[in-house]
Amino acid sequence: MHNGDVILKFHLKSQPVETAGSPNCLCARVGRGPGYAIFNCSLAIANMGKLRISIVEFLNTAPLVWGFTDGPLAGKYELLFAVPSQCAEDLRAGRADVGIIPAIEYQRMDDVVALPGMAIASKNEVRSLLVVSKVPIEMAKSLALDTNSRSTVGLVRILSRRYWNIDPEFIDMPPDPDKMLARADAALVIGDPALRLRLKVDRLQAKLPQTTDDCGCCGGDDEEQPVKGIETLFLYDIAQQWREMTGLPSVLAIWVARRGAITPEIAADFQASREYGLARIAEIAEGAALKLELPPRELERYLTENINFSLDEENLAGLRRYYEECARAGLIPRAREVEFVNGVSVAR
Repeated sequence: MHNGDVILKFHLKSQPVETAGSPNCLCARVGRGPGYAIFNCSLAIANMGKLRISIVEFLNTAPLVWGFTDGPLAGKYELLFAVPSQCAEDLRAGRADVGIIPAIEYQRMDDVVALPGMAIASKNEVRSLLVVSKVPIEMAKSLALDTNSRSTVGLVRILSRRYWNIDPEFIDMPPDPDKMLARADAALVIGDPALRLRLKVDRLQAKLPQTTDDCGCCGGDDEEQPVKGIETLFLYDIAQQWREMTGLPSVLAIWVARRGAITPEIAADFQASREYGLARIAEIAEGAALKLELPPRELERYLTENINFSLDEENLAGLRRYYEECARAGLIPRAREVEFVNGVSVAR
């Protein structure tokens, strides 16, 4: 077993875990309100002639865009909301000028530049990128991949080959852990559905008696079980597994723009939006808690302890290593340098 594995045993039934398309999923723009946030799926604010920004609909993006959605920059740009994979497609197809896209997609696009200093990253445990498995991961013969993901799919493929030493059948599926594990030995789930599952597991772990084999057995009602019909559940935090393999952070998403779309004023607005959001994490967590029906303190902890919003030197080193591993695995043609709008690049 790898360090950081979470193993639970259950003898009960459960309700399906909510997915990105469900009513309780945080997915889209954060609106103004008296101490709360409003989220509307697939909402776009259409303003002709304005710079078009494609934004990931998950909670972990909110601090980066809070200045655009609920701050002094509200209304200045056209905001489009989607899952990570769709944000990349919006930028590639010309439907957006800037996007917070999966890190791997930068290497699959031409004539684009990255915005410096900002990212969605994790220094160690992230809690919202999970592989859940019916067996120890070293025994998995099939692995369902969340179709909303691009960067984490790359991480899972790399970890499978280089760290877990497995060659499973990969199956692309919508993010529903119950259905994924009904078809495969293990499943990748990302974003708010994964965070919801992890928080449920954490609550259950707190109730379980400690055992020498790191397994816990529990009773309870049907609603407590994280994944329906699974008596023993193995949980793997992907960012933590990457850290164990490489000693480096995970960079999951970065701001990427079409070449020529970003002026110094626009770049400064992105930095200002980030700073505005980071100063209001508690407010963001309180609003998201109402929509996600999760404890606000846990969401605040997630945004402050598990997610890192910088592209500092350590994160850049993790990004560089990620691109090298992607190239080695044949997931990208080559690990080219990252070009930033100010001309700074990340050496290979």
